[in-house]
Amino acid sequence: MKQTLPKLNLILIAVSFLIIVVGFCLMAGEPSGDVYNPDIFSFRRITVGPMISLFGFVSMIFSILFHRKKQ
Repeated sequence: MKQTLPKLNLILIAVSFLIIVVGFCLMAGEPSGDVYNPDIFSFRRITVGPMISLFGFVSMIFSILFHRKKQ
């Protein structure tokens, strides 16, 4: 049975998916609830997490479109 994507592409897709999950985990945290919690505006939640997720989505697109040249 012939696969649509080569094994390298599938590995790159899996790594990209893990990067996206890490980014979303960095954005997660305890909700503010009834009392104001300034942690919802932390650098990790509003800057680092979204940037890592964005990098994961860009690498996912690259992983799908990557084509190795045959020698």
